[in-house]
Amino acid sequence: MDNVSVVRVFTLSGINETMNYRIAIFSLTLLYYCMILFFNISLIIIIILDENLHEPMYILLCSVCINGLYGTTGFYPKFLLDVLSSSQQISYEGCLLQAFVMYSFACSELSILAVMAYDRYLAICRPLHYHSFMNKRRLSQLICFSWLTPFCIFSISIILTSTLKLCGSKLQKLFCVNWMIVKLACSDTVSSDVLSYATTMIYVFHGFFIIWTYMHLIKTCVKSKDDRVKFMQTCVPHIVSLLTFLVVIVFDLMYMRFGSTNLPQSIQNFIAIEFLLIPPMMNPLIYGFKLAKVRNRIVGLFNVRKK
Repeated sequence: MDNVSVVRVFTLSGINETMNYRIAIFSLTLLYYCMILFFNISLIIIIILDENLHEPMYILLCSVCINGLYGTTGFYPKFLLDVLSSSQQISYEGCLLQAFVMYSFACSELSILAVMAYDRYLAICRPLHYHSFMNKRRLSQLICFSWLTPFCIFSISIILTSTLKLCGSKLQKLFCVNWMIVKLACSDTVSSDVLSYATTMIYVFHGFFIIWTYMHLIKTCVKSKDDRVKFMQTCVPHIVSLLTFLVVIVFDLMYMRFGSTNLPQSIQNFIAIEFLLIPPMMNPLIYGFKLAKVRNRIVGLFNVRKK
């Protein structure tokens, strides 16, 4: 325990190899972040202002966009500052906060996608009972569940991490991740490990629930042409969003725990931030173009401006 010290600042070393291109990286990242803000905020405003879109599916889509803004705001502003800074450091408290944001964002995304799958299941498989099941109160409860569950879990996780004695302060990442902080611990990490495995099981269950709903959806849609049309219009965007998110987040988690460190740093960085690059930009675009009511509303706005 001689090497134990009180860590007050972490060094983020993931950005070191890209410093020769800092102006280009800063400009492209700022542009991309502004595009994420524009598309997500635009879709949120459209849904809020148009009473015809005050339906569970669109309210859940609004929740997805809000979550995208939450997660990307936890990364991009700090990253932009780091690109322009000579030293990429973050305070101990700031690092724990960023780790909390990253994890809660990812798990909230999966929870909201699970609720959206349940909403589509009710709309297509049990249409006569849809409005009684998916009323305003039930919808509010489900949205609160999708946000508060990961917030509570990762609040406990971050509190446990904050009690650990650390033997280092260097993180091989562009941003703070709870798992990477725990790896620096000199003390026993059993509590953190148990919570980590329990959390994994909770969200694996989310995945099985989504699979179960789509098994019933596909079974129902095979029998009815109208249901097939509804499935193509409302479920395909959800499937694309879900698969994209699962692929990028699982790939990142698997690489973080089992991947080789011999890959070039730029590739490691891309793997690490895929879930902050692709879903937050893709979700508002794919839903905006695919969902007829949203698309018609956007087209209507452009026609009004032309007149």
